[in-house]
Amino acid sequence: MELFKSPLWFTPHPSRPSDAEVRDAIIIGGGPAGLSAALVLGRCLRRVLVCDAGHPRNEPARIFNGFLSRDGSTPAEFLQICRDQLRRYETIEFRKVKVVDIEREDCRFTAILETGERVAGRMLLLATGLVDELPQIENFRQFYGSTVHNCPYCDGWECRNQPIAVIGGNQDSVDLAIELLLWSKDLLLCTNGPLTCNRKTIEAIRRLDIRVTKTLISRLEGDGDKLEGIRFTDGNFLPRTALFFSPGQYQRSHLAEQLGCEFCEDTNCIQCGEDTATNIPGVYAAGNASRGVQLVIAAAAEGMQAAFAINSALLDADAASNALRDHKPGQPTPPDRIKSGHEAVD
Repeated sequence: MELFKSPLWFTPHPSRPSDAEVRDAIIIGGGPAGLSAALVLGRCLRRVLVCDAGHPRNEPARIFNGFLSRDGSTPAEFLQICRDQLRRYETIEFRKVKVVDIEREDCRFTAILETGERVAGRMLLLATGLVDELPQIENFRQFYGSTVHNCPYCDGWECRNQPIAVIGGNQDSVDLAIELLLWSKDLLLCTNGPLTCNRKTIEAIRRLDIRVTKTLISRLEGDGDKLEGIRFTDGNFLPRTALFFSPGQYQRSHLAEQLGCEFCEDTNCIQCGEDTATNIPGVYAAGNASRGVQLVIAAAAEGMQAAFAINSALLDADAASNALRDHKPGQPTPPDRIKSGHEAVD
């Protein structure tokens, strides 16, 4: 376990954490959404613990784009900059450790870490992200993140005017192929089996002169991480320098489901309101786990939004319980004053 910032050290114990140890918020996930939320809450003198398992969704990517001031950064470089900037806040603690379980009580959440340690917080932010399901095609991972991509907003510019292939025959894949016409007209849709989109979309493909092949794919070929083309099962080879696909996705963590959070039917994302609150009082969600727009800059913005909502809920509770009057800024809320952020006490 890697310790990033530890203003307070927790010793492992199986018993219930004391009220003096309860953080204002536990953030699960140390990507752009989680770190952004930690920054805002930490600056509000809220005591925050960020737990991160260390495997972001964009880990395979060579670079990421579309983030003003960080365009062309590597994922690792970006996260290091973020963590370095959080070091000066004694209110923020970062641990590279996985949360394996959550216990929910009336006035707190207890996170059980993979080390067996138990830590408690008044509020919980899920910024755990999603996992992309990659096509089961030989050599696919060799090129993924370099010349094989899933987001044209992130990587379309680098592939402009190049020979591009789109893999997949479902509605999302065909929509992606149509979208990619913005970046290149040398485009081939490789359905790798039957075409399953609706008739209106099929007519659009024909009208836009998008070439289609249904021949099954044998493997991807190239040198290092540079794609050179697609080898089909009939032996034919299609030269391509870039490939896009629309992945299926699933939640990286089981914690939202365990807590009883509701999910969006069409995207498998955690359902939450405009303030990022879920249907479970005290539980918020931000980043890829809860939104369809899966960009780093959007995740950072959602983390900030979540922090505002969490701090507002804590303010309501602390004002109602007189905790704002009775405790020093940045110190634990008095043990007998800790209440759920959604249930302010008279």
